[in-house]
Amino acid sequence: MHHAKSVFSEIFLSVWHYHPLVLQMVKREVIGRYRGSFLGLLWSFVTPVLMLAIYTFVFSIVFKIRLDQTHGSPDDRFEFALSLFAGLIVFNLFSECLSRAPGLILAHVNYVKKVIFPLQILPWVTLGSALFHAGISLLILLIFLITIGHTISWSLLWLPIVILPFLLLIMGLSWFLASLGVFVRDIGQFIGLILTMLLFMSPIFYPASALPESVRAYLFLNPLTFIIEQARGVILYDASPDWPGLGLYYIFALLIAWLGALWFEKTRKGFADAL
Repeated sequence: MHHAKSVFSEIFLSVWHYHPLVLQMVKREVIGRYRGSFLGLLWSFVTPVLMLAIYTFVFSIVFKIRLDQTHGSPDDRFEFALSLFAGLIVFNLFSECLSRAPGLILAHVNYVKKVIFPLQILPWVTLGSALFHAGISLLILLIFLITIGHTISWSLLWLPIVILPFLLLIMGLSWFLASLGVFVRDIGQFIGLILTMLLFMSPIFYPASALPESVRAYLFLNPLTFIIEQARGVILYDASPDWPGLGLYYIFALLIAWLGALWFEKTRKGFADAL
C-alpha cells in the first residue's frame, strides 16, 4: 500500500518536478501542429470561431432550434448553438487526450531507451496541449456571449473546480491507455469507436433534462455527462455546481487516476522489450 501511494505521488509530483520540460514540450506540440501552414498559430483561434459561427447559423437561424430549459437562457435564439459549443469544448478536451494516449509511447520510442527520461509526463504534455485549445474555445465562447449582450456570471469562477476532477480522470485513463497501447496495438482503433459512441451518449446535442427520467439515470453512467452538465451550467446559466455530485466525482476521478498511475508504473519496465 505504501508503494502504491509513493507511485501515485511520484507520478503526480513529476508534473511539478519536470514542469519546465512539460511546458517546453507543450509549446513545441502546439506550435508544431500548425507549423508550415499559412496562418500558423492563428488557426487555433480561427477554427473554433468558424465552428461557433456555423453552429449559430445552422441551429439558431436555419433550423431555429430552441431548448426547453428550466433555467434562464443566455439568448433564446442562440441557446442551442451555445449549449452545443460548450458541450463540445468538454468533449474535445477528453477526446483529444484519449485518442492520442494509446500511441504516446509508440510515438516516442527513442525516449523509452533513455532511462533518465520521465515517460510519465507524456500524458501531461497531451493534456496541456488540449487545455490550450479548450481555453481558446472558451475565450471565443465568452466573447460571443458578451457580443450578444449576455452578462458573464460570477458562476464562471466555479469552472476550474468543476473541471479539475475531469482532468484527474483524463490523466488516469491516459496513463492506462498509453501503457496498454504498447502491448495491444489495436487499442487505438477501439478507442476511436468508444469516443464516437460517447459523443452521442453524452448530453451534447441535447440536454439531459430532455430524456425520460427512466433513461436519464443511465446517461449519468457516462463520466462525461455530469461534467458537461456542470460546465454548461456555470458558463451559460449562472448555476452553482452540484456539490454532493461533484464530491462523488472527485472520489471516482482520484481512484481512476491512482489506478492509472499504478498500472503505468507497473508496466513501464516492459516497454523496451515490447518495442
